[in-house]
Amino acid sequence: MPAAMPRRPRETDLYAAVKAHLQSLGLEPKGEVLGCDVVALGAGDPPLLVIAEMKAGLTLELLLQGVDRMAACDEVWLAVPATRKGRDRDRRAHRLCRLLGFGLLAVLPVSGRVEVLVEPTAYRPRLNPGRRSHLVAEHRKRRGDPTPGGGNRQPVMTAYRQAALACAGALRDGPATTRAVAAVVPDAPTILLRNVHGWFERVGRGTYRLTPAGEAALAAA
Repeated sequence: MPAAMPRRPRETDLYAAVKAHLQSLGLEPKGEVLGCDVVALGAGDPPLLVIAEMKAGLTLELLLQGVDRMAACDEVWLAVPATRKGRDRDRRAHRLCRLLGFGLLAVLPVSGRVEVLVEPTAYRPRLNPGRRSHLVAEHRKRRGDPTPGGGNRQPVMTAYRQAALACAGALRDGPATTRAVAAVVPDAPTILLRNVHGWFERVGRGTYRLTPAGEAALAAA
């Protein structure tokens, strides 16, 4: 039988190597933050904000994603699987990344080693302070790094979802008051009232219990 063709690397296959590279730069990366594959924060006030986008190849779509991210961050990195003669080796593509101010990483699929093809430059577009502050707030509110960057088939574990699951955990043993849940999750009054995911049911004044959907979400978490 003919040998099976090797699987083409996916974006999620690049995440661990890209995360390790950003950590080596003194940054704290987290995956899938408000539509960005990777958002990393550095020291300072305001913090250095870096966005990395990953694709299975150096495509126009990846470049356009990078352009879209520029106004919200200080640095943009693009990451692709390393090839021998692919677009990531094209010096014209390297010049384009320098012109746009992007860093470019090639990830060796087997070893996971990262090759820095282009360093991000100092080109700066007009900033979008609102989008920037939203990214910083979401990054800081998340507990740990629950969602690997590059995936889009599973629900993203946002800071809000983490807080809602914590509320569900507080109601695991039965109905409880908003005040009791707020002792565990400060935002509980708003989360229980809005009930975005349909996990909570009001059973009395200021008292909630889990719905079947909430029990299922808690079991799957």
